[in-house]
Amino acid sequence: MTNYLLRRLAQAIPQLFIISLILFILMQSFGDPIATLGGRIPPRPEEKERLRRQLGLDKPLYMQYLTWLVGNDWQKIDMDGDGVAETPGVRKGILRGDWGNSLVTRKPVLEMIGERLPNTLLLMGVAEIVIIIFSLLLGIYSALRPYSRFDNIATGLSFVGYSMPVFWLALMLMYIFAVNFKRWGLPYLPTVGMYDPEVGRTSMELMKHMILPIATLSIISVAGYSRFVRSSVMETLGQDYVRTARAKGMKSFLVVLKHALPNAALPFITIIGLDIPFLLAGAVVTERIFAWPGMGRLFIDHTERSDFPMLMGILMLISIAVVVFQILTDIVYSLVDPRIRLD
Repeated sequence: MTNYLLRRLAQAIPQLFIISLILFILMQSFGDPIATLGGRIPPRPEEKERLRRQLGLDKPLYMQYLTWLVGNDWQKIDMDGDGVAETPGVRKGILRGDWGNSLVTRKPVLEMIGERLPNTLLLMGVAEIVIIIFSLLLGIYSALRPYSRFDNIATGLSFVGYSMPVFWLALMLMYIFAVNFKRWGLPYLPTVGMYDPEVGRTSMELMKHMILPIATLSIISVAGYSRFVRSSVMETLGQDYVRTARAKGMKSFLVVLKHALPNAALPFITIIGLDIPFLLAGAVVTERIFAWPGMGRLFIDHTERSDFPMLMGILMLISIAVVVFQILTDIVYSLVDPRIRLD
């Protein structure tokens, strides 16, 4: 196991380096961050050049990447934008824990991510738990009663649910449970933010504001995952060792719990393992529609302003999480399935 971990971590270093290089090059096509700094009043050409020199955007692309990677404390920079580099740099680079400052707010990228990440993890974590529970329940129940009335209805609804666009589903839920319920005099659900400012950030307020975003995220995922669980369980139930267990008189509930479910869960673990890193990124469309102050909304807000230090920070955080959770998924896979030996 130790050798496996060391080998995978050694492979991850060049992978992350190549990913960061590709992302940094692609980031140049997002637009000119200087053009959006003035808001409605665009900066004059001489001010643009001064800002470009102050932020180091006038340097060649490889020097900008080197500064982002290892910092600029080994050279002098042009802090006043007069074209003469006279001030020692203070950036340490991402390799030494300095993820840079946002070009829009001038605040450290890590600080801004740290403010939004708990909100995203709260929303996405609860949504993922709901997705796993309902996918397993619906998938297993359908697999135990294949082609029954319940299975046919669940299959039809899953196709409908999976084919609905996220933005349309979110707007429909808002229209039904917020607009119409309020018009009909029924208890209605809030549609924006994490809590009502007049009430304050209480647990009940958080729960009320999470219902519609979580429903939006869960309906589509449960529709797809439950069909996957159903197929895996049905395939496992047809295996010889399951028939043998039944022939020995083992109860149907124990056959499913001890034999069918562990084997059917193996591919599901892989899917969940790939999903978890993207919890950090948040649900871009859902957070935007429901004005949830999370990572997805942060990414969209700073994409519009071409704030590439912030975008690089978010994308690299996701990349690191993908690599780490790939390793963790392999470890969990080996623990669930004893046939797999990591060494």
